[in-house]
Amino acid sequence: MADVLGPQAGAPLVDHAAEMAASAAGLTKVYGEGNTRVVALDHVDIGFEAAKLTAIMGPSGSGKSTLLHCMAGLDSVSEGQVWVGDTLISSLSDRELTLLRRERMGFVFQAFNLVPTLTAEENILLPLLLGGSEPDPEWENQVVENLQLGDRLHHRPDELSGGQQQRVAVARALMSQPDLIFADEPTGNLDSKSGQEVLGFMRRAVDEWQQTVVMVTHDPKAASFANLVVFLRDGHLVDRLPDPTADSVLDLIRTLEA
Repeated sequence: MADVLGPQAGAPLVDHAAEMAASAAGLTKVYGEGNTRVVALDHVDIGFEAAKLTAIMGPSGSGKSTLLHCMAGLDSVSEGQVWVGDTLISSLSDRELTLLRRERMGFVFQAFNLVPTLTAEENILLPLLLGGSEPDPEWENQVVENLQLGDRLHHRPDELSGGQQQRVAVARALMSQPDLIFADEPTGNLDSKSGQEVLGFMRRAVDEWQQTVVMVTHDPKAASFANLVVFLRDGHLVDRLPDPTADSVLDLIRTLEA
């Protein structure tokens, strides 16, 4: 079982020696003002190591999705700095952010976010087509084959199961061969078997294609696919767990809630 003591045993919350695909310093996000003011993230310092799968966990309202959205440039920051690689994204314009996301990031969401009037293949290729890029047929075939979507490419989303729709979403995220994939509860709407298939493929994206995956999840079994789990509570980064198992994740959650 992995060590669940985290920083209590002197382990740093950020590995400054590793190459980071994305990182933040003093990341603060505040919503509202006055009596409605909520600090969703409070001066968070964090890094996501390149070619690794990192899971973000914590109770509801801990700031998990807010952290992911700020790291991906989908939400602005109130204070602090965010980098993707060596690019300081917290100072980019909306147009520059859009280009960066299109060229260097992929996204997988719990709700799939497929265009209902497009076929599976058209959904998969959509980010490339919007950017005016031609798909790489060899890469497309590899992704489609690995995700077992070859006989579903001409089906629309309402003709696909939930697991098939999420596999289409994963294929879409991979199609531009991004450096960094952000996944927000990617198995939340899936049954156990479909969830395991999607997680297994994201694991392969890291191990075989050296991509970086940052995944928000509440599921210890999903977190066990990660190289590292980081834990948030009340907008603060409070612990980290390398080489997690489902049991070690549960043990640490119990410790943090005690």
